[in-house]
Amino acid sequence: MRLPALARTTHKWFALILAIQAVFWTLSGVYMTAVHIDIIHGDRLVRAQAPQPITLAGLMEPAHLAPGLRSARLESQLGQPVYVVEAEGGKALYDARTGQKLSPLNEAAARARAKALFAEDGDVVSAELLTKAPLEIQTRPVPIWRVEFEGAWRPTFYISPYTGELVSRRHDLWRTFDFVWMFHIMDYDDRQDVNNILIRIFTWMGVATAATGGWLLLYSFRRKRRVRKAAA
Repeated sequence: MRLPALARTTHKWFALILAIQAVFWTLSGVYMTAVHIDIIHGDRLVRAQAPQPITLAGLMEPAHLAPGLRSARLESQLGQPVYVVEAEGGKALYDARTGQKLSPLNEAAARARAKALFAEDGDVVSAELLTKAPLEIQTRPVPIWRVEFEGAWRPTFYISPYTGELVSRRHDLWRTFDFVWMFHIMDYDDRQDVNNILIRIFTWMGVATAATGGWLLLYSFRRKRRVRKAAA
């Protein structure tokens, strides 16, 4: 195959493949700009927690709660003072008055904690203790409670069974964002690698398409000049 024909074929097929991917880039980009990022984050789903004064009288010393204590944080959960403790055995939740260990949370406690944090009116639809993290929270540690609520876009809270903390929140608008983000960065595995091999291949395809297009443009001008000279 002659060089002009090879360049034309390469330019045509690379441009076609890139154009198909460009449609996905455009559509995904439109969604990601049309839906405000604060909505995607789901901040409106979480009830603002006003600081609550905690009376220190009658509280236990956290040093006696767990062996190898590294840190202890005093806070209020469900109207009672608790210690979120990190020790040799990991993180745990204790009643600050009695020293009773409250973790791991059972289903009723996880539902109550999630409901207290939920800013909307919907009731809890389901609660499940996951031992394998789903794709939408793949970097979060397990086990973890998944609590789903009534309401638009299936709001879902992920609650730590060890600390009662809200680890993450998800809803269908976020899930759609994550899906189109997959097409945008072309990472069809875990949707995190923005420098994956596929996007690098398409980058070099774009370079090759531009190079062959530029060469064909110059070649067409040279060819026209040759035709004019031959005609003269």
